[in-house]
Amino acid sequence: MPSARELIENLRMELKPLHERIIGHRYVAALEQGRVPRQSLTNFALQQHHIIRSDLRSVALLITRHGNLRSRSYLLNVLEGESNALQKLGAFVQALAIDGKTIEASEPLPAAFAYSAFFAWLALYGSDAEFAAAISINFPAWGVNCGKMSSALKQKYGFRPDDLTFFDFFASVADSDAGLEVIQDGLDRGVRATEITRAARMLQSYELLFWDAMAETANMA
Repeated sequence: MPSARELIENLRMELKPLHERIIGHRYVAALEQGRVPRQSLTNFALQQHHIIRSDLRSVALLITRHGNLRSRSYLLNVLEGESNALQKLGAFVQALAIDGKTIEASEPLPAAFAYSAFFAWLALYGSDAEFAAAISINFPAWGVNCGKMSSALKQKYGFRPDDLTFFDFFASVADSDAGLEVIQDGLDRGVRATEITRAARMLQSYELLFWDAMAETANMA
């Protein structure tokens, strides 16, 4: 049986092409060139609102299902991070002049929300090890794109740094090794490596689908 570190390193190698597709996505590249319509930025913010609110519930459910101290500490940190992200998203929402009625009337896009749907599936049916591996692989790619978006939104769209704390937060907290102990504990308990790798592969694929949905709404399909 591979160790948690070996498993994650092998996953990074296997999923490197998918990682490269995400961090080189045409939506982010167009944003860096100032070619993404401002309305698409509104849609990005609204979709993130739906996603993070759902993910908060999913992480809370995971905490109730996995009671050992190591998992609870890790998951509580993730929960705190998601809560902070939702608060920081508010600054971007305000900068875009999105009011409460617009948020209330908005709907999740199926392709964009698929990530959160699988996140919820993991919360209900998956192990803490599967979840930790999935976000260990996913968060670095998401963090890279958030960093790129922060720079582009300042340079090409005139946003202030205070408007973009949501993006800077994720760009700075994407610690891909934070869940190794949880993954190792899962392996030691008998969670199968195939289940752990499948969870990471699926979530990363849904991450790509989110960016594809953003490109489609920006008429870049």
